[in-house]
Amino acid sequence: MTDTLLDRALVEEATKKSGLIWVKGNGVAAPHVAGHGVPARAMWHVWHEGAAVLVGDGPGEQPLPGLVEGADAEVTVRSKDKGGRLVTWQATVVELAPHSPEWEAAVAELKGKRLNAPDGEAMTDRWARECRVVRLVPRAGVVRPLPDGTLAAPPLPSPATTREPIPAGLPRLLFKKRKRSAG
Repeated sequence: MTDTLLDRALVEEATKKSGLIWVKGNGVAAPHVAGHGVPARAMWHVWHEGAAVLVGDGPGEQPLPGLVEGADAEVTVRSKDKGGRLVTWQATVVELAPHSPEWEAAVAELKGKRLNAPDGEAMTDRWARECRVVRLVPRAGVVRPLPDGTLAAPPLPSPATTREPIPAGLPRLLFKKRKRSAG
């Protein structure tokens, strides 16, 4: 019983303090993705009423692959100051219905933490129309021990990751700056 209470306290405190969690949804990702489960993704969240709350799957918001109603998810929480893993816990995904009392309370918390929203005060209306708000509710007694290995994986393919040769004049510009500052 004490271990369960300590585990719950660790999950809550670590998740509250971390602005970023790694979430691996175990539900069907999307109709165009075959199979179950998806790689873990970094996601911003808030801790509200005993669960991590996320908004996404809409224009300008984070994707929520594999996070479907009733499915399981694995959440890994990092240390805010050191960046290392603190705890990994199992959750049940609960999708909140737009404009329900639970949705309104969760969105009030999310709204305060959302950075660089393109539509300012109108974002909650957009979330109700075009996005999903999900709660990741911790399951009792399912805190996992930290793995011994690094779990490092190559980044997911993205058009944002390109590598091009440096411009021909760049070394000359850098060398001139160094030469001037040395003299």
